[in-house]
Amino acid sequence: MNKRLYLIPAAIILLILFSTIFGERGLLRISALNREKQELQQRSDALTQENERLKREIEALKTDRRYLESIARKDFGLVRPTETIYQFHAVSSARRP
Repeated sequence: MNKRLYLIPAAIILLILFSTIFGERGLLRISALNREKQELQQRSDALTQENERLKREIEALKTDRRYLESIARKDFGLVRPTETIYQFHAVSSARRP
């Protein structure tokens, strides 16, 4: 009878402890959710920075003719009618006589 008085409270304490650590709202779940929250916050910050960069680029494309011209030259290979393009082949250092 004396052992039973100790086993019941011990079992209840173990059950509560198990629930506190491994339960749906336990410490392990809270820790995992905090890690996920930090990862999502970092992703959100990166996307916000990318969004700001794209907004600046859109604004530059709308207002800055020099930027627009540089994009047209670089991406589409456009040149002015009065310009001459010279292309040189790269000489590798191993082929020198």
